[in-house]
Formats: sequence, C-alpha cells, structure tokens
Amino acid sequence: MSEGSLEAPIRHPIDWQNPDFYDEAKLDDELRRVFDICHGCRRCFNLCDSFPRLFDLIDESESGELDTVDSADFKPVVDACTLCDMCFMVKCPYVPPHEFNLDFPHLMLRYRAIEKRKGMVGQAERQLTMTDRNGKLAGLAAGIANWASDSDNSLTRPLMEKTLGVHKDAALPKFVGKTLMSRARANPPQAAADAPAKDRQAVIYATCYGNYNTPEVGEAALNVLAKNGIAAEVVYPECCGMPQMEQGDIQTVADKARAVAKSLKPHVEAGKDVIALVPSCALMLKFEWPLIVPDDPDVAALSRATRDLSQYIVEIAKSDGLAEGMQPLDGGMSVHLACHARAQNMGQKAAEMLKLIPDANPTVVERCSGHGGSWGIMKDNFEVGMKVGRPVYRQMKANGASKYIASECPLAGMHIKQGIDQSAKEGDPEPELVPHPIILMAKAYGF
Repeated sequence: MSEGSLEAPIRHPIDWQNPDFYDEAKLDDELRRVFDICHGCRRCFNLCDSFPRLFDLIDESESGELDTVDSADFKPVVDACTLCDMCFMVKCPYVPPHEFNLDFPHLMLRYRAIEKRKGMVGQAERQLTMTDRNGKLAGLAAGIANWASDSDNSLTRPLMEKTLGVHKDAALPKFVGKTLMSRARANPPQAAADAPAKDRQAVIYATCYGNYNTPEVGEAALNVLAKNGIAAEVVYPECCGMPQMEQGDIQTVADKARAVAKSLKPHVEAGKDVIALVPSCALMLKFEWPLIVPDDPDVAALSRATRDLSQYIVEIAKSDGLAEGMQPLDGGMSVHLACHARAQNMGQKAAEMLKLIPDANPTVVERCSGHGGSWGIMKDNFEVGMKVGRPVYRQMKANGASKYIASECPLAGMHIKQGIDQSAKEGDPEPELVPHPIILMAKAYGF
C-alpha cells in the first residue's frame, strides 16, 4: 500500500443481507474503529456537522480519547450525516483501497438500517419519504397544497412542525397540477433533423422531484435536446429511493432499483442513453444501486447507460458539437455544484455546460448547501443546515453581478435562495433562482 492512498477510491458492495450487518456489537466495534481513525486525522472537521460533533464528543470525554465515550452518544454524530458522500469522495485519505478501509457514509447507513429494523423511524418521517404518493395527491389540489406548505403560513406551518417534525421556517418544494410526464406527452418538441447529435437516442428519467415539483427542468432539457437533434422520451416508473435510503430502508431501495431497471431495460437494450434530471437520482442509478443489488444485470446495465443531465450536454458538445443559435444572456450567473453531482466523480459539468453559452463566465461555488434532501427541512436539522450552508450563501451573494443563481440540485438551490434572502439588506440586488442550469441554456437558445 502506497503512502497517502494515491489510488482511485473504490467502493465495496453494501453487505446489507448479511445478518452480521445488523449485529449491534459488531457495528459498535466498527464505529469505534472508524471514529478513532477520524479522531486522529480530523481532515473533515469543516465538511459537515457530523465531524465537529464527533470531535467535541471525544475532546470533552474524561480521557480525551474515544475509550471514555459512551456508545449511546454516537447517535447525534450519525443523525448529522446527510449521506452526501463528500467525505468519501474528496476528503478522506483512508478510503478503499487503503488498508484502513473507511467508508463513513455507508457506516452511517448501516447504523440507520439497524434503527429501521428496530422500528425507530417515526411514522411521520416515513410518510414524508413517500414522494410518489405525496406528489400525486398534492397535484390534485396544488394551489391548496402550496398555500399550506408556504413558510409564511402561520396557520399551517406550526402544525406541520408539531405533527411531521418539519421546521416551520424551512422553504418547501412547490407542487404542480400537471406533471412533467403529462406535459411531455401533450407537447413533445420536434427534434431538429440536421443537428449534429441527430443520431443519438435518449430517454429522460423524470425523477420524483422533476415530475411533481420542477417540470420546467425536464421541459428545458427536452427543448435543448430537440434543438440538438435528440427526440428524448420522458419515462418515470417510480422514485429512485434516495429518501428511503436516508432512513436506512435498504430493502425498499433494492426493490425500487430492480423495478426501475426492469422497466427501463428495453430502452437500455435499444442503446439509448438514460438521463437523470436530479444529481441525487443520477448518483443512485450510477453508483448506489449497483452496490445494493450487485447481482442484478439489469441494474448494472442501467448504471452504465445513465448520465447526469449536465454531463450529457457536455458530452454532446465534446463528441458531436452543439447546434448553433445560442445568444448571450442578459446578466451574470453563479452556479452551485451539488454534493451528489460532485460524488459522481465527473468534474464540474454544470459549470462546463454554462460556459458553452456565448460570453458566459459563471462563478462556481463548490461547497455543501446544507440541505441534504429531506434532512435539511426537519426541525432538528434546519438550523444546522443553514449554518453549514452559510459559506455558500455568502459566496453566491458576494457575486453581486449575478442576475441568476442556479444549482444542479433544485432542493439545494431553494435552500441557497432562502439563505441569501434571510441575510439580505435593503437595496441588495435580488438574483433570480433557476432550479437547474439547463434552464439558462434553454433560455440562451430562445426557449
């Protein structure tokens, strides 16, 4: 083993079907092994709140070492993890193939899987993760749902905090009455027959968020792809399971992986690229699913076929060339690189994509927004999430020339906008939030 673990990191399949995975004594042994290594390194001290909590726990113990820390006190460390994968991908020098074999996020997942098996995940938390059901129901009366979930609603939001544990001040996603799937069927754009990428075939995996909350992202993607000769079809069998994974419900994630992979198998076998609209979902399809169900060939094939949306546009530009017709936009822009985009190990694709717009010079912010999926809206986490994301808000706000702010993750973008608005002073410019950089490219094309 070379010093410093200079090899590319690798990840082992998650051994969640092994009874030892749920053995609490063995889990405690592994937690102590990993936490002791983290205590001696501390490279991740400023990455998220898990590590400061861990280091304070140790420093304030009787011996100042892990041996006098009670295992019951580990829970706040686990609870602060958003499964963003940044410690594994960009910080930790001890990930496999290093002999220390650290995978902090998947260790936190193991802890939560045991909690799930013991019935420690609350009913309200489980209901919040049922995104397909919630999206369908809210879409039936989107106006009422959005009124009730508005953070300015002093009638409903305190009640939501009390019953669902959702912080009364946290900005929540809006729902639409007409999903991306229905919009795409009703008004499919015509693909340009003479565009450079006309020979490509693709399907867009809508994702639950893209389907029920931000269909404009999918519509922008369809228009940009059609302009470049690709008549992409929108598909959406069901949610990828990221919300359930956050709660340690690995069985549900595995079931979803197999079902979605089977549904998309005809497209994959036809040689079509699968484009995911949200980085978290792309990460699930590309990396997490194959580690959870490593024996499923359909899941493996889907993983190889999947591209993140920004990644796919940059790929087209490099291999085929983009269609002409983009015009400069009337203002500067700041782009936030979401953690789950960075965890895909593909480079700064959102920034690369925006630089394809004439005269565009986006300011790039590459830090955690503090949202962490459903984690950041919860009563116990919201204030911590705002603290973690504060450097992002400051960076994007400092770029006063930016007319537009965007994140690859719509949830992160919403969180960033809330952070900017909270610290705004009278006379400060108010940037426009766009839920994905693809919307700016579509705007440059005139859509």
